[in-house]
Amino acid sequence: MNTTTESNRWFRQPLVWMLIFIPLSAVLGGISMIYLAVTTDDGLVNDDYYRYGKQINLVLERDIEAKRLGLNAELEFNPDNGTVLMRLSSHNESPPDTITLSLLHATRANHDQHVKLVLTPNKQYHGLVEKLIPGKWYVQLHTNVWRLSAELQRPGANKLILAPR
Repeated sequence: MNTTTESNRWFRQPLVWMLIFIPLSAVLGGISMIYLAVTTDDGLVNDDYYRYGKQINLVLERDIEAKRLGLNAELEFNPDNGTVLMRLSSHNESPPDTITLSLLHATRANHDQHVKLVLTPNKQYHGLVEKLIPGKWYVQLHTNVWRLSAELQRPGANKLILAPR
């Protein structure tokens, strides 16, 4: 004799669906986390951190040299055409022909830019940069001898003063 009625079937019971849904959601959440871990790059950890840590003294010496030379720079970004103009002032009368401008995003290394600024006849430096995404940026002007650095918030002001630390 079959006494199963329509209301007693297992798939009509809410408690059964709750017992199925909880483990199923945990499995789907785990699969999505594994997918994100494999396909994305956080870029926050330097692969060769030990060598980078040993070189910090060289970087500090470049900051001290910039202070000794009395270097100051004013950067002016033009976001419409991607140009950057830089004026360098120092005690030294002969400025270098090229200076490297490094724009380093605080959290996304794949957006970092390294631009060569070239000295123009009117004693300004000129270069082209790609559009900067919003966020905090570390700006460095450097040669083999000295380095100037500052922080930039985008969107924000288009002028920036760099001085030795």
